[in-house]
Amino acid sequence: MQQPRGVAAAVAVVGALAFVVIAVLLVPWDPIPGGPLDPPSASSVFTAEQIQRAEDFSGLQRILSWMSLAVSLVLACVLGFTRIGAELVDRVRGPWWWRVVVAVVGLALADLVVTLPLGLLLRRRVLDYGLSHQAWTGYAADLAKSLAVDVVATSIVLVVLVGVARRWPRAWPAVAGLLLAGLVMLGSFVYPLLVEPLFNNFESLPDGELRTQILKLADEEHVHVDDVLVADASRRTTTLNAYVSGFGSSRRVVVYDNLLDDENEREVLSVVAHELGHAHYDDVLTGSLLGAAGALLGVGLLGLLVPGVAEPRQVPRILALVAVATFLASPVQNGISRRIETRADVASLRTTQDPEAFIQLQKDLATTSLADPTPYRLSQFWFGSHPTALQRIALAERFAN
Repeated sequence: MQQPRGVAAAVAVVGALAFVVIAVLLVPWDPIPGGPLDPPSASSVFTAEQIQRAEDFSGLQRILSWMSLAVSLVLACVLGFTRIGAELVDRVRGPWWWRVVVAVVGLALADLVVTLPLGLLLRRRVLDYGLSHQAWTGYAADLAKSLAVDVVATSIVLVVLVGVARRWPRAWPAVAGLLLAGLVMLGSFVYPLLVEPLFNNFESLPDGELRTQILKLADEEHVHVDDVLVADASRRTTTLNAYVSGFGSSRRVVVYDNLLDDENEREVLSVVAHELGHAHYDDVLTGSLLGAAGALLGVGLLGLLVPGVAEPRQVPRILALVAVATFLASPVQNGISRRIETRADVASLRTTQDPEAFIQLQKDLATTSLADPTPYRLSQFWFGSHPTALQRIALAERFAN
């Protein structure tokens, strides 16, 4: 079947232009007041023992994670860019949509099997270093739920893609691009409501001084917050965290229960002010819009690169292209993320006017997660979604001065 290359090229161009426009208008490309930072040395912030422990843990974890990623990419490429994957899908009997779903399930299980040994080794080291006390049964349950979520989401996307290509053989890139962009927005909206409850239980932060202070911060940030939720994250991890997810009526501010247990009120407020900064600037919505534009671009490129998208046998090749594209796009995605996170740090410092608490918080976050204070530049460039602890401390010191 002849590919509608003209339509696909137009969709790719529209997606690329939309991504650039959204990024230019909504991403803070220069979020640091006063220009580039000069981070302090690790030895001036952490003890020699803390640095050694963090480097011992994160060094090997980084290598094992890279190995797992490499194994996953090699498997995807072998199944997608040779005849092996297509021939396996051809053996599946049933309607076209069933063959798509079976292909997705089979590829997901194959990826799990080949990466599981490295995943178990990573998990073993997390337990050995005291970053989690979760039993192996709980870990297995979370792994199964993550696999199920990935399979369901990927199956929906590919059934839509292949179904549209079969229904509109000439105009499918435009139709599928718009539908998948809409699915990205819908998925971001419903994620806090449908997916997060699968992994954590949530309760409202009890009435008291802390809740009052948090709601006051929200008012100062001009952020409407119906509730502040506490997640029972301590059953899975000892690291400290908080986050904001969703947008519009699904937006929620969540803090980990161990953050409330381990940190004083000033430091908790510093974390929450950071998350409220994300909410103030609608950063989740910005990420969703960028993802939607990326989906439009991806569908357009798919129409240019893959003939016969309407055939289920192309599912392995589509997923291989997605895996490679995701890896290659990581520096762009994480570069944007680091700037957005820095803007939220600035919002936190401006709102709380408490750089001392912010600095102590960064020290605590780094030591409890055993984060490498000085990661390799290439690693931070390619995979670092947040500024380093030393960069964030330098930012707070600038505010203090």
